[in-house]
Amino acid sequence: NKMYCEVIKAPWSSNSGRAVVCNNWLFAVSSVCSSFCESKFNFKKCKELCLSFIQDAMLQKQWKRAAEFLTFYVESLEKDFSREPVGASEIIWRIGSEILRHHPDSSVKEFNTFIEPMKTLSVKRYLKVCLEHAFYLLHNGLIDEAYQNLSLAESWRFGEQTVIQDKELKLIQAYLGLLDYYKWSKQKNILLEHGKYLSVEQEMHSCFRKAAVNLKEIIKIPGVWDQFVKCYVDMLEFYGDHNEARQVLNEYAYNPKFPANPNAHVYLYQFLKRHGESKKSLISVLKILHDIVPSHELMIDFNTMLQKSKKRKRRRLGLEVIFTALDYAGCKENVKAWSCLARQMKQIKHLAWIKQEWNSRKDWWPAFHFSHYLAKKNWQENESLSYEKALVGGCVLSENHQQFGKKVKIVTSLAAFFEMLPKPSGVSG
Repeated sequence: NKMYCEVIKAPWSSNSGRAVVCNNWLFAVSSVCSSFCESKFNFKKCKELCLSFIQDAMLQKQWKRAAEFLTFYVESLEKDFSREPVGASEIIWRIGSEILRHHPDSSVKEFNTFIEPMKTLSVKRYLKVCLEHAFYLLHNGLIDEAYQNLSLAESWRFGEQTVIQDKELKLIQAYLGLLDYYKWSKQKNILLEHGKYLSVEQEMHSCFRKAAVNLKEIIKIPGVWDQFVKCYVDMLEFYGDHNEARQVLNEYAYNPKFPANPNAHVYLYQFLKRHGESKKSLISVLKILHDIVPSHELMIDFNTMLQKSKKRKRRRLGLEVIFTALDYAGCKENVKAWSCLARQMKQIKHLAWIKQEWNSRKDWWPAFHFSHYLAKKNWQENESLSYEKALVGGCVLSENHQQFGKKVKIVTSLAAFFEMLPKPSGVSG
């Protein structure tokens, strides 16, 4: 407990010239808590009270006040007469590191002073603490220091704790792989900018080998590994190993052991498109993405490919895809989406398809997309959006729906479109 006290007090010690100011109110509360903790029966309540003060200060982003309470919390542990484990090391690590990340007077040196002892005080969480330390260093742009920290963590051995923390060890290795990829990428840019140099190529290949080993291992484990997959595929493509890259992406997208992940299908689609795969293959990938995220931005590409198809079934699906995308708030002001729908309404021969899509939306789309408020707002902010919506609205909002009985006509007058819009209550034409 005394060690805890020294650890938490070090970053704000008066010797460093960064002493935290303690106001009268805080001093009064601390005094009350201190008296309250004198009894061993009150120790548990005292801890809970102190932690609630810390939580309140952190939620209000009062980092200096939180630091003072944490210092008091650690000092109060010395008065713990109970024999029950208090689990204080994790509390101090988590709260202390969060405060130091935000404290206005904190520095990298002080964070390091705090976190290093936390690694030995928290043997059961050693690798987690190392990961957090590395993230902090990376956040502050200290790439080499973070790499060194992770390398030391990878070589750590502590009996059965090494086995227990196997998942954390794999993460350590995975992030080492990411940093090796970062080094590889820097060397690649030098190579592309200045031409081939033997030393650069050798350094690149060394980084590639180390990165590939670690990245390949982590993406075998079911989970969401987007950044790791992208980096590994980037290297494979650079060296022309397209079959391996395709296999990695297929496994990531279609392995049933992995959680449903729209990005996995996005990466596969982008890869196939880069390498000139058939439209059939691209449509197959986007169909699954549509089932997962109907409002994804790639639905515009999906719709375009389907509309160019000679198959009636695909063109019908294309209309459904664009209508469904516009069901979501994120697409309400997507000019490309409205343009796709407007173009189809001008070109489509099967007007029954439009009727079918509209019938399931006629009760809520007018208020969702075509209110007077939205029409004026769209016109003021984006004329292109207004024109596309006017064309669509003119087709679906007409009172007699004559457009569905004959060729769809284009609404060229915004005034005519405004007349079709649902009027706010109490407002006459």
